[in-house]
Amino acid sequence: MKTTIIAALASSALAAVAPVKRDTQVVTVQGNAFFAGGKRFYMRGVDYQPGGSSDVADPIADTNGCKRDIEKFKSLGLNTIRVYTVDNTAQHDECMNALADAGIYLILDLNTPKYSLNRAEPGPSYNDVYLQSLFATVDAFAKYDNTLAFFSGNEVINDGPSSKAAPYVKAVTRDVRQYIRNRKYRAIPVGYSAADVDTNRLQMAQYMNCGTDDERSDFFAFNDYSYCGSSYTVSGWDQKVKTFTGYGLPIFLSEYGCNKVLPRTFKEVADLYNPQEMTPVYSGGLVYEYSQETSNYGLVEISGDSVSERPDFSALATAFKNTPNPSGDGGYNKTGGASGCPPKDAPDWDVADDSLPAMPEPAKKYMTQGAGKGPGLSGPGSQEAGTQSSGTATAGSGQASVTANPSGTGSSSGSSSSSSSSGAAGALVIPEFSFTAPAVCSLVVVLSTLFGATLL
Repeated sequence: MKTTIIAALASSALAAVAPVKRDTQVVTVQGNAFFAGGKRFYMRGVDYQPGGSSDVADPIADTNGCKRDIEKFKSLGLNTIRVYTVDNTAQHDECMNALADAGIYLILDLNTPKYSLNRAEPGPSYNDVYLQSLFATVDAFAKYDNTLAFFSGNEVINDGPSSKAAPYVKAVTRDVRQYIRNRKYRAIPVGYSAADVDTNRLQMAQYMNCGTDDERSDFFAFNDYSYCGSSYTVSGWDQKVKTFTGYGLPIFLSEYGCNKVLPRTFKEVADLYNPQEMTPVYSGGLVYEYSQETSNYGLVEISGDSVSERPDFSALATAFKNTPNPSGDGGYNKTGGASGCPPKDAPDWDVADDSLPAMPEPAKKYMTQGAGKGPGLSGPGSQEAGTQSSGTATAGSGQASVTANPSGTGSSSGSSSSSSSSGAAGALVIPEFSFTAPAVCSLVVVLSTLFGATLL
């Protein structure tokens, strides 16, 4: 009887604690655009990797640095950050929750310096050890509603000869999308970030959107530094809009912000979010970059625990403030649709057909068993390890291959979601309830004091 009373009191007390709803809703793909909560979603973001490539570290695992920088993100008016490297063995709840509370999403590169494709020899580097690391990173971040998207690769193809690696980039994208479906996660978009080269940008975009549905990407992004304090037409951005008009996937700029003219004024922001110019085709972009590194693109200077704003910081904040998102849907392409595969055009596009390498045989077990613990940033690397692909994939091989709901895929903390979907537009937003530790602990103390002795 007393146990029943305790249970009832506990239930009533917990029910009285107010629910906390995060400021982020699941982002989905519809046609050639992103949507959140029924509204068109435009990325207003920065690329965020303090320390740059010279100091490989995980900024999402650095709780103090993350919370410090979130205040700057809010001052800039951001809703998205891109992170290039994370440790898939580290704890990310605090930073991801803090980002969600600030209404900020994460776009995450799955590769790390040690676990990535080798553009010169993509075949051996596309192996089961490599895929295990990528899948483990998906496991670490799929639970957060503010994980907006995953990059399967970044600038793997940077000239004509390296286009031979395109089938492997596309195979990785296929594999990650299949892993997400097999593990019954929500439909987190997966795509590629292309280099700022005119040689084969269009062919790569077409290639990532051709073939069977399981082989196609969820979006296409590219880095673009051609707008150097000039104008929409002088920069050639108007011609790129014409080139990609009718493209069936969401497009956004994964890096932008030319620094040939300093200080940067970010005039391009007004064009990027202009419904008469770019929003029918583009969904915003990410400014390169947050912290000042050797390449001299920084919005801020980080020294220990202190952060000082550089001139570009206020210029970007002003540009965002003066440029609201378009009303309505921004003129997006509602139907989307696949592209035709581009024909071989060596040396600029050296891909013979639309065949892809099959998933390496030892990696297939991850589809049913899960990836397990990742190698983190201290692992030995994958480019010369593991078993590579031994054949050509059959059409449709990237479809989900399991139906059972795996363990451990539900909501666990912070901005995580227990919802799952087989399509991007089908993702559901599950309201989140958060209880503060002091309230729960106080409840336990009171109940123990009142009834503990009599239950012994």
